[in-house]
Amino acid sequence: MLTFRRALILTHRYLGIPLSVLFVLWFVTGIAMIYVGGMPTLSAQTRLTHLPSLDIAAVRFTPSEAAERAASGFGRVALTTVLGRPAYRFASPYGSATVFADTGEPLEEIDVDTARGVAAEFVGAQIGDVELVRMVERPDQWTLQLGRDLPLYKFAVRDGAGTEVYVSPYQGDVRLVTTTKARTLAWIATIPHWFYITPLRANQPVWYWTVVAASALGCLLALLGLLLGVTQFHKSTPFRWSNVVRYQGWMRWHYISGAFFGIFALTWVFSGLLSMEPFDWANADGLEIRGDALTGGPVELEQFPPFSAGAWNELLAGRTLKELEFRRIDDAPYYLARYTGENAEADPRRERLHQPYQITGRAEPQHLLVDARTLTAHTELFPTDTLLARLRAAAPDASIVTHELLADYDAYYYSRNGQAALPVLRVKFDDPLETWVYVDPELGQIVASIHRLHRIERWLYNGLHSLDFGFWYDRRPLWDIGMIVLSLGALVTSTIGVWIGWKRLRRGLA
Repeated sequence: MLTFRRALILTHRYLGIPLSVLFVLWFVTGIAMIYVGGMPTLSAQTRLTHLPSLDIAAVRFTPSEAAERAASGFGRVALTTVLGRPAYRFASPYGSATVFADTGEPLEEIDVDTARGVAAEFVGAQIGDVELVRMVERPDQWTLQLGRDLPLYKFAVRDGAGTEVYVSPYQGDVRLVTTTKARTLAWIATIPHWFYITPLRANQPVWYWTVVAASALGCLLALLGLLLGVTQFHKSTPFRWSNVVRYQGWMRWHYISGAFFGIFALTWVFSGLLSMEPFDWANADGLEIRGDALTGGPVELEQFPPFSAGAWNELLAGRTLKELEFRRIDDAPYYLARYTGENAEADPRRERLHQPYQITGRAEPQHLLVDARTLTAHTELFPTDTLLARLRAAAPDASIVTHELLADYDAYYYSRNGQAALPVLRVKFDDPLETWVYVDPELGQIVASIHRLHRIERWLYNGLHSLDFGFWYDRRPLWDIGMIVLSLGALVTSTIGVWIGWKRLRRGLA
């Protein structure tokens, strides 16, 4: 009959033969992801930067007139540039519609030649250097997150960088740009780390349970290793460090490195498991606050007057307007104008996502909130009392415990390099899950809602997986050094485990 210790040894040994390879893969790609980021994406900043200037003078239809010609309902409404012309884009969770602002006609499906011109203009290439690869109707490796945008034209650009551009035939714009460098880095880091292989990832339930099962078994392997570190500890009299470890050769180094780095390996894999939210453990419904709680209701397009090109030119004062979004804030109509300026510096509060390629010689878009009634810039924060009153009305079953206007990030609302908006109003409620709501007082919108389980998940996932602790997370390269040293230690343990397991397997097969 097997003893408990023998059972631990055998389980750890034979579980470790396949899983040590997976641990090596995870730690190598984890180090790479510190610098690579995620999958290639087209960020909102990049899209806006590459948009041509918005020709207000060519607008002949008001947004309410265009909405009557749209084929579907809408949630978000924006005036942008499509095919070189001003156009209203009506978007909702169920789809989108585009109506040209100069003629009032809806956008029809564009052909290959038109899409080729869109791709060429976006990347600054000659049309002759842009070739159609194929029509992507099912997700490929780079459009796994763009399923709702399919089908897409895929073009290859002869620019020496291996650029590939995906253009929507129904929206008439670019949805994704990748380069050889971005794709290669993704294959080195994100794809193997998260098992983002197209046949697997396209089948979401199979992919999900594959990652969950692999992570759970990895936790078991690391936990068994730590238990063996205790049970195999050899006490000697008199005490000598040389006699503490009963193993020799590579097993000795596997034991020693595992004793030092096993806890990190366990917490790192465990937090990776939690990132998948198995069994929806953190998805309890917190305080329900409607998305239009601070607006007063859906946007009322009839409140936006016809455009005056002269008035807009005076307001922008030489800045290049890229896009207008129509908003309702505190029952009043506002434009959110996104623009670039020749000498404009990037707004550190705005979102910056991983860009698939470098933008040179272009300023990053900034924004300006404009009162549609007076066409003047709204530069003041919306009053705290007004925001609180609307939150109380939206959550009548809960009371506000405390509120505070934060000039800096706290432990739950933050972003590296300052992407998230500041200042922010933090409001704490007394609902059963103790929800905290964060409001951007500049734009009068809720930017985050975090209940108690989310806060626990923040420490169990971000804290353990990224060592996301305030005392060093933003102090690079200190954080980089700590993450790399710990990851390399766990990698050494795993690599030795692979070598020992291979020798054991080879002996068994012989």
